[in-house]
Amino acid sequence: MAYARRLPSARQKGASVAAQEAVDTVRDREIGVEQEHLDQVYRRLEEKIHEAEFLMNDAAQRAQVGTPGALAERDAQVFRAGIHLNRLNNEFEDFLFGRIDLLYGKDGKKGPDGAYTSVEPAEDAIRPDNTAEIGETLHIGRIGVLDSDYSPLVIDWRAPAAAPFYRSTPVDPGRVVRRRVIRSKGRKVLGVEDDLMRPELKATLGGRELPAIGDGALMAALGQARGHTMRDIVSSIQAEQDLVIRAPAASVTYVEGGPGTGKTAVALHRAAYLLYQDRRRYAGGILIVSPTPLLVSYTEGVLPSLGEEGQVAIRALGSLVDGVEATAYDEPAVARIKGSSRMVAVLRKAARGALETPQPKAQPELPEPGEDERAAPAGTPTRLRVVAFGRRLELEADELRRIRQNVLSGTAPVNLLRPRARRLLLDALYAKSGAVGRHSDPELAAELRSSFDEDVSTEDSFLGFLDAWWPELTPRRVLDAMADEKRLGRWARRVLNQGEVRRLARSLRRPGLSVHDVALLDELHTLLGAPARPRRKREYDPLDQLTGLEELMPVREETQRERAERLAAERTEYAHVIVDEAQDLTPMQWRMVGRRGRHATWTVVGDPAQSSWSDPDEAAAARDEALGSRPRRRFELTVNYRNPAEIAELAARVLALAMPGKESPRAVRSTGVEPRFVAVPENTHLAETVRSEAERLLGEVDGTVGVVVAMNRRGEAARWLAGLGDRVVALGSLEAKGLEYDATLVVSPAEIADESPAGLRVLYVALTRSTQALTVLSGPRDLPDAAGVPDLLRD
Repeated sequence: MAYARRLPSARQKGASVAAQEAVDTVRDREIGVEQEHLDQVYRRLEEKIHEAEFLMNDAAQRAQVGTPGALAERDAQVFRAGIHLNRLNNEFEDFLFGRIDLLYGKDGKKGPDGAYTSVEPAEDAIRPDNTAEIGETLHIGRIGVLDSDYSPLVIDWRAPAAAPFYRSTPVDPGRVVRRRVIRSKGRKVLGVEDDLMRPELKATLGGRELPAIGDGALMAALGQARGHTMRDIVSSIQAEQDLVIRAPAASVTYVEGGPGTGKTAVALHRAAYLLYQDRRRYAGGILIVSPTPLLVSYTEGVLPSLGEEGQVAIRALGSLVDGVEATAYDEPAVARIKGSSRMVAVLRKAARGALETPQPKAQPELPEPGEDERAAPAGTPTRLRVVAFGRRLELEADELRRIRQNVLSGTAPVNLLRPRARRLLLDALYAKSGAVGRHSDPELAAELRSSFDEDVSTEDSFLGFLDAWWPELTPRRVLDAMADEKRLGRWARRVLNQGEVRRLARSLRRPGLSVHDVALLDELHTLLGAPARPRRKREYDPLDQLTGLEELMPVREETQRERAERLAAERTEYAHVIVDEAQDLTPMQWRMVGRRGRHATWTVVGDPAQSSWSDPDEAAAARDEALGSRPRRRFELTVNYRNPAEIAELAARVLALAMPGKESPRAVRSTGVEPRFVAVPENTHLAETVRSEAERLLGEVDGTVGVVVAMNRRGEAARWLAGLGDRVVALGSLEAKGLEYDATLVVSPAEIADESPAGLRVLYVALTRSTQALTVLSGPRDLPDAAGVPDLLRD
């Protein structure tokens, strides 16, 4: 049943459809404009490649002249042409990513890249009626490209002319009116997203009003609304966000703000601002940590160039460990165990205890020296037998146990203790050999001992024993060992209760890794230690063979993607760390992130009211440990420009239950459209109602629809919505964090609220994802009233 909303008339429906078609037309037209420009850029790039190839061929023909001068000229030309050709080929994919539209400048001077050099607009650039003409449009890409008339088709992102793309803010816009992020794949433009630096300005380009797509359109509507009050609100949004973006980078900048206040966007613009304000300082890299892969996808769309260049790494918590990609979620009870700082003590014991693999019940003796080692049974050997100085030497189980305890008395990582274990084994065997005290001369004694060590340590029996008795452990191997409930019980004694041990072991026996497992792997990596990786051999360019001066030719240049991958693999710490949705990090995840920023400055973005972690105090302690003693600088964003007041008011009811006394951010606009409440009719399956309401929302908005369900319904919700197109997305409640949709369907608030101790805060997040329309669907568990309003959301 509908609640507090009249059904639209036929005229209203027609107007709504017309408005949607108009918006779609503008979006498609703007994508087409950028596609046309990108096609022109690629045509010019192909011309430049042909020119470089011609120079290469021309240089090869000069070899027939035979004079020393001609040979030197040929080699220099091949050298330059080869570098140019390599660079063009390396930069060819995903070439264009940004655009800025600028006012006329104070002077008409142009720089070497063909762009005007003026930073500030001309005095008459903005007319008294607050209108203006765009004087210059610059596209930003991986390298600069000029057309045949030497006008800029693309500005190199490192060039001074590109700086306003990263540095401009609404408070200090300079000449920039509109900043556009262009999302492309190969030669195809996928989408555009606009930020308006002057939303109150009505600017035209080629006689047509400058359009805005995405959040820029919303800010334009706010900025151009009638009345001084709305414009004052827009100014306050811009001012408080700009303070954060430009805050000094030293120490820790903590940004708090409720839903819709632009925390994520501020954090991303801050990354760009810091990098381009002090490139040398942040050459060590900026790490952006997002809670979910969905939010990473959004983030990469905002900062595409930085990620490709290897200076900004954007990671979800499930992919923060190199080589691991986890997207599965544990049930809340298991997540609370894995996320708790108590796991540190359990993992320390497991890292050492995993060295001993349980022996089979029927344990035969180890093979004699010279026998096939592969015939040895699985498990940790209990006897070491070698031959030295003509004698058979043995170490029994008790002796081996004492040696192991001696080795493990140190605090070094387990894998780094292997050399010490090897040395103590040789010491014990040498003591049994009878050679101790055989020579009173220290040099002869040392020579004898050296000979003994060399003979024994190269024996297959000793090497095989050492590999089995002190194997090189991997984090995944230890995690697999923890799946054995009996062994885990020993390691977790007095830390976890029996029920927790059972749930943890059962979850580790399931195939695949969860997001919470990744933090455990990272902790184990520290506890175990890892040997250094071999260096990758460099590849040489085939062009090296074209001249007689091979030693002068450069090594093949890396592509942007190769460089990014290499830097990501080599980098373990960063110069600046940005944590988005920080309130959701568990204590173990804070330890993982903290290791990557031991010497970094930090930007921490979050909202305690949206925390999905059940023990905020424990997480705060882990966060403070990760951030160390650095001073804190705090900012608060107070204006909600995402949600209409009608939706924000409904969400505030849940916030009052979740965190009494906590104020929600102030909504800046009202649409007059109240949230819709629907109860699943009797004898109707939930799937049918979800699909029906999703179809209704798809017809009401022109953009995306998010369907938020409890985490255990993610899979079935995706099946319910199959075939409705890519504008609708099924989300688990924890996946919705940081995202926004034109319309949202929240399914069974009671299920979301009851799935964890932090369920009310998670529900608050779900209710604040929409920019236009919200529908709440209740099942019997929600105890809806006659109007379909669930018990949790009634006044």
